[in-house]
Amino acid sequence: MSAGKNAGIVGVGSYVPEKILTNYDLERMVETSNEWIVTRTGIEQRRIADENTFVSDLATKAAQRALEDAGMQAEEIELIVVATITADMSSPAAACMVQHNLGAVNAVAFDINAACSGFVYGLSVASQFIQTGCYKNALVIGAETLSKITNWKDRNTCVLFGDGAGAAVLKAVEAPYGILSTHTGTNGSMGKVLTIPALNLAAEELAKRDQEYARTIWMDGQEVFKFAVKIMVEATKRVLADVHLGVEDLDMIIPHQANTRIIDGAAKRLKLNKEKVFTNIQQYGNMSAASIPVALDEAVKGGLIQNDDIVVMVGFGGGLTWGSAVVKWQK
Repeated sequence: MSAGKNAGIVGVGSYVPEKILTNYDLERMVETSNEWIVTRTGIEQRRIADENTFVSDLATKAAQRALEDAGMQAEEIELIVVATITADMSSPAAACMVQHNLGAVNAVAFDINAACSGFVYGLSVASQFIQTGCYKNALVIGAETLSKITNWKDRNTCVLFGDGAGAAVLKAVEAPYGILSTHTGTNGSMGKVLTIPALNLAAEELAKRDQEYARTIWMDGQEVFKFAVKIMVEATKRVLADVHLGVEDLDMIIPHQANTRIIDGAAKRLKLNKEKVFTNIQQYGNMSAASIPVALDEAVKGGLIQNDDIVVMVGFGGGLTWGSAVVKWQK
């Protein structure tokens, strides 16, 4: 690849299921209240996939919209990366199923499991493939059906999660536009504070001890909260510093939509005005890897991101993982 090229985002799209589950619906399911949920999380409703709709279905629809936005055909795509922790099955990967659904017959396809950080991890991987000249373009998707692994009797977690998918098409663009830098990290020693046991032998043994919790999301909320605020601030500053920018240069930050208190806490430490922090958690809850790309699509389509804007996407998630990407926008 020639010098002076970056991987740029040239198309975005998203899709969420039609079914809406409100806080008032949850009041009839578990011991909770709309006021309790909104006060502690900022979430008012979330989207829920039906029993016959899976990650590959959501991802395909988001990808189709992103391709349309980019003015590209599926056959042109050379790489598909799907970030998810709720793939339809262990194999084939969700990305392989999306490749088939789209008819993207020329694309290499694989999944990434980095939980809520997954979309940023996907951007990091795909952008490097493009920068090295290995592939000319890529389709990066974050998609989840968390409702299928949520314990709907656990009021501490069931109020948090929703389903959806977001996608971005990447192509080479002229510097100084496009993805300027990415930063990713992992702290495996904290992995046990946010877990989803897989359907394997270890999970089977866990299930014998506790049928209700062995196969669903479990989280130590306080530990995750403390980690999240700190790492979102650090990851944002780090990726900006990599390209000699500061927080004052930011036009928009798109954080993982996990909890408004986490987002507000990070924004306060970064000394960012609220209008520079995009949130849509009220409508969708925490969609894990889908959270950032759905928010990105809505921010772009809503006219909140303009050419020449400096945009940071930053997330954290199970693993524990974190990731950030800084983009000089041009589309």
